[in-house]
Amino acid sequence: MRTRAIFAALLGTAAMTFFAPVFALGSPVAYPTTETVGTVDEQFGVKVQDPYRWLENDVRVDPKVAAWVEAQNKVTDAYLETVPGREQLASRMRALYDYARTGVPEVAGDRYFFTRNSGLQNQAVLYVKDGKDGAERVLIDPNAWAKDGATALDSWVPSKDGTKLIYSIQDGGSDWRTVKVLDVATGKTMDDEIKWVKFSALEWDKVGQGFYYSRFPEPDKEGEFQSLNTDQEIRYHLLGTPQADDPLIYATPEEPQLNHVAQVADDGSFLLVTSSSGTDERYRLTMIGLNGDETRRVIVPDLLNDWSMIGMSGGRIYFVTNKDAPRLRIVSMAITGSESALDTVVAEGESVISGASVVGGRLVVNYLQDARNVVKLFDLAGKPMGELPLPGIGSVGGFDGDLDSTETFFSYSSFNRPTTIYRYDLTSGQVTPWAEPKLAFNPDDYTVEQRFYASKDGTKVPMFIVKKKSVTGPAPTLLYGYGGFNISLTPGFSPTRLAWLEQGGVYAQASLRGGGEYGKAWHDAGRLANKQNVFDDFIAAGEYLIAEGVTGKDQLAIEGRSNGGLLVGAVVNQRPDLFAAAHAAVGVMDMLRFDRFTAGRYWVDDYGYPNKEADFQTLIRYSPYHTIRKADYPAVIVSTADTDDRVVPGHSFKYTARLQATEAGDKPHLIRIETRAGHGSGKPTDKIIEEFSDIYAFLANFTGLKVAGE
Repeated sequence: MRTRAIFAALLGTAAMTFFAPVFALGSPVAYPTTETVGTVDEQFGVKVQDPYRWLENDVRVDPKVAAWVEAQNKVTDAYLETVPGREQLASRMRALYDYARTGVPEVAGDRYFFTRNSGLQNQAVLYVKDGKDGAERVLIDPNAWAKDGATALDSWVPSKDGTKLIYSIQDGGSDWRTVKVLDVATGKTMDDEIKWVKFSALEWDKVGQGFYYSRFPEPDKEGEFQSLNTDQEIRYHLLGTPQADDPLIYATPEEPQLNHVAQVADDGSFLLVTSSSGTDERYRLTMIGLNGDETRRVIVPDLLNDWSMIGMSGGRIYFVTNKDAPRLRIVSMAITGSESALDTVVAEGESVISGASVVGGRLVVNYLQDARNVVKLFDLAGKPMGELPLPGIGSVGGFDGDLDSTETFFSYSSFNRPTTIYRYDLTSGQVTPWAEPKLAFNPDDYTVEQRFYASKDGTKVPMFIVKKKSVTGPAPTLLYGYGGFNISLTPGFSPTRLAWLEQGGVYAQASLRGGGEYGKAWHDAGRLANKQNVFDDFIAAGEYLIAEGVTGKDQLAIEGRSNGGLLVGAVVNQRPDLFAAAHAAVGVMDMLRFDRFTAGRYWVDDYGYPNKEADFQTLIRYSPYHTIRKADYPAVIVSTADTDDRVVPGHSFKYTARLQATEAGDKPHLIRIETRAGHGSGKPTDKIIEEFSDIYAFLANFTGLKVAGE
């Protein structure tokens, strides 16, 4: 069973009744009685009831909330213990996870740095090789950092010469990071320690004597995991000095809502500060001279467009931008210039540019073509140099390096293909495997198909459908979606998902509007006043799968995480008849108060401002917490974690309490609350397997998926 905080001494403090009922599978669940309060907010003439406002309080601080969490977990655990197939799925997931997973290597000096998880390790280990043919050795093994495996190595950056390494530590899934420095030759951690780092790059200076980082003010203890994140600043840390002495490099106290990230130029001549106010790719760029020249120039003043510096050559800086190019283009700017004087290097095309790099004297451009990657090559003047061959329909990442690099590395994965690392020889053009996983299944047993279906307004939406070749419909199907923040859903491998496919289930992934699959227009069509399009797209995907015989009326489960959890909550409220089961993970459920906690204020770019009438009228129409109604709901399982300081767990707590208190049918409506875990990153392998064997067994039970060995 998963690790829990011990709340026994607190059970008598809340005005609630707590019990762990005994019941037969399929019978109505007796939920804990949740206290209600008379909170009513009047907004623009609308009285909004919020009877579970008290559940917004931090579970680590408020004993009442802690007791509620304990009571809910008791009910959920008791129910899940009766669900067939749970142990079988967990066993199979462990077997499918048990293969070596290697990350894309980074070259610094003559050293190669890379992560690898041998299989069932809770956290990936950082290795280093001295030279191409040198023996690899362990540099950082985070698996010894915490007994429960919930302390993770987050980011790591070697110095230019490969002699030192900055690394950040993530504890219990929180977004806060602690930064330390390591001597690569000895493997010893130095005395330097930097705290209160969040949403930050880590950038070495050119000579490796110190680094730049972004931090927030130290919060008070009660607000550590809930307070709004404002007043971010960039500081410089000189090795061997205390953090208190770190000089301020950049801040905007007159604009406390701005975030700032630092990037050191390839030649070390300047620091580029990228400032933003929300989740939109709308940036201000400020250039700060280095090497004794601290001249500051704002080269892009307005928060209007996306700008990403990808490299330098011949006194010019290369950027990927959507300025005058909704699907993005590559431009160059003189090092003394500004956005008013740009040269187009690679023009906007039919497909969206999802990434690019200047490496080995050429441009490597990663395109998103119908939600899958295609990689094209250009010289630095923009002349096409061909296309990089890929193994199939999949996702690609990597291609780091310098202007004079002779090699670069990239990853490839698909729904039926775990990540393989490839080496690309920039001289010969040869692509060879660098790290291939050994698998406990045959990828050729599965088909990956892409289809296009019509949404409510006729818009064609792409969807991937994955299944065993031997499976013929209709079959139990898991439909996944996101639809927001310009984030694209592309093919990717998941051992937990493969366990579902092995049992004869189908997996479908819809590329909904609101994502970035087709550029700015696709994103804009699924946010703010257009957010309903996202829900319509997802509902239409479910209807299509049933109409085409992929799945049956009572065989369709849906799943989404974060903004996707919002998606699941909204569509279940709108079409409870369409789905047999639903999993809403770490979702944004209260659309009228999301901007009051931690990173929530950034999301107004996609959702709008709850305190503006036009946005309020849109939000209240689909807010999952506010639109729960009397109806025959599908089986619903909500998942969250006590240390989620991205989407605070109060969203899920309030939504679940209201759903349980509503006449919503006899199927179970449960919440699974993990301890010492956050929004998802850094979660140990053990916790992932425990969580998804619980969730997928629950979904299998209500879609008719028979798990082998039950």
